[in-house]
Amino acid sequence: QVQLVESGGDSAQPGGSLRLSCVASRYPYSRNCILWFRQAPGKEREGVAAIYFAGGSTYYADSVKGRFTISQDNAKNTVYLQMNSLKPEDTARYYCAADVHCPVGVYTDYVPDYRGQGTQVTVSS
Repeated sequence: QVQLVESGGDSAQPGGSLRLSCVASRYPYSRNCILWFRQAPGKEREGVAAIYFAGGSTYYADSVKGRFTISQDNAKNTVYLQMNSLKPEDTARYYCAADVHCPVGVYTDYVPDYRGQGTQVTVSS
């Protein structure tokens, strides 16, 4: 069993930055990747960024490409999501998940193997 704990969510102004952290209770050996996804009321779930442990390949949804950066610190079992140039439409609860495959983009039926409780990001002026 892997436990994931997110932190770093906060309120920010448009154009601002936040960094989210996802700490795993242990290295998820049986999973290949960590995904950050978000959920806003009335909107579909969206995978925004993914990183694969082997090789460090990263993937981003078009909606955040060029603004968000996902990275990992294996020594700390931590994955980060650096969010720059924030927009009001980035407002959502952000979750990290561990899985064999970590899809990015909008979806309705994806359920990750492991996920945390989420951290709230609110972008408004």
